[in-house]
Amino acid sequence: MDSKEDIHNRLKAVLVELFEIEPAKITPEANLYQDLGIDSIDAIDLLLRLKELTGRKIQPETFKHVRTVADVTEAIHALQLSEAAAGSTAPPA
Repeated sequence: MDSKEDIHNRLKAVLVELFEIEPAKITPEANLYQDLGIDSIDAIDLLLRLKELTGRKIQPETFKHVRTVADVTEAIHALQLSEAAAGSTAPPA
């Protein structure tokens, strides 16, 4: 499982690569839409790239409530935690 810092760093790299956002603007408090200029189409591109990077599908309804870079980091971290918990309760093969 990745730390929140690892997730943030990968997210930052993706935002720079996909949307050519200045790295200094990508802070945990930065609003994706207002501060970073991401629109709904960009958000879909971001979801697809995050799926590639994490190997996990992120449900669009989870992303509906995401507003800041920190929100994205938290959503990915929570997804990892829930999958880890589900995996630990699975019976042995």
